[in-house]
Amino acid sequence: MITSPQNERVKLVRSLQSQTKVRRELQRLVLEGARLIRDAFHAGYLPDFLLYTADATLPGKAGAETLSLFQSQNVPCFLTSDQVMASAADTQTPQGLIAVFPLPTHHITLPVTLALILDGVADPGNVGTILRTAGAAGVGAVFLAPNCADPYNPKALRAGMGAHFRVPIRIATWAQIRAECQELLVYVADGQGTVRYDHIDWVRPSALIIGGEARGAASEAWKWAGNSAAIPMSNASESLNAAAAAAVILFEARRQRG
Repeated sequence: MITSPQNERVKLVRSLQSQTKVRRELQRLVLEGARLIRDAFHAGYLPDFLLYTADATLPGKAGAETLSLFQSQNVPCFLTSDQVMASAADTQTPQGLIAVFPLPTHHITLPVTLALILDGVADPGNVGTILRTAGAAGVGAVFLAPNCADPYNPKALRAGMGAHFRVPIRIATWAQIRAECQELLVYVADGQGTVRYDHIDWVRPSALIIGGEARGAASEAWKWAGNSAAIPMSNASESLNAAAAAAVILFEARRQRG
């Protein structure tokens, strides 16, 4: 049993949980809880190792099935004390299972007919929620401009509910994004947009840019995009948050595409 928070694997987990730089250098992320861990497995990924507590893997619990699954796959699994688990977890109430996985590697299937571009979405929870929505709406690729929150932040992973392993994600420069989306009609979501979102023909190959809530889309996005998409609202509300705006427009695109 691992009983020291200074154990090397526990220290690695903490570093991956807290530091974007470490995640990118090692190309690893941390998942907590049986559901997220099993979602990653069913998407074709095996963890480097699993940490678990005795209580989380009692017979009949989801953690017991997860532990048995990974033991059968020869994944290194380590029993930890509750105190060690608490020191490694990002959540206030740990679920008793933590796994270190490789970052997802998705190939974008060309041609992409519906792309989503996030620009300045700084809250990791919003990024994760938007990725979950993108997966449900059938988005072919999600691009994150450099000023977005890290999509592999623990909060983003929890909000994404497994979408990170189903939706192709690219962290890219604007030059790279333009190159990937050069054949698409590009719209910026904007409260004062020139066209209502539900008057746009989303069946055509399209890209939607969602800007951050504080400043909206950057000048780089506006210079590139030919159009802006507006969501009509009552006078009582100034704007929707980024995740809500993405959901409204993406599911209109999904509705049109059938």
